[in-house]
Amino acid sequence: MDEEVIPILRVADAAASVAWYERLGFARQWEHRFEPGFPAFVEVARGRMRLFLSEHEGDARPDTLVYLRMRDVDAVAAEFGVRVEDAPWARETELHDPDGNRLRIGTPTP
Repeated sequence: MDEEVIPILRVADAAASVAWYERLGFARQWEHRFEPGFPAFVEVARGRMRLFLSEHEGDARPDTLVYLRMRDVDAVAAEFGVRVEDAPWARETELHDPDGNRLRIGTPTP
């Protein structure tokens, strides 16, 4: 097993959040609920990147910042209609998911 870190992001509506993350190229892997009607806990993945999206109140708080290194930040920016900025280490943009979590997305510069 490879060791990894998986950020947990608080979401109000897991289904709506999964749809938003699909626009970033993530795909729903699985969903868990202790019983029908209980809060959802979902994994989304894009390649080796994984995020947990949790409707459980105590798991995380809104306004979390996660940095994602992606191959083509310009394509992401075009999909979401945002600008890309040049930093010494990467071309970057920042998005906010439907729950206010912040995703800084960067393509490293050579």
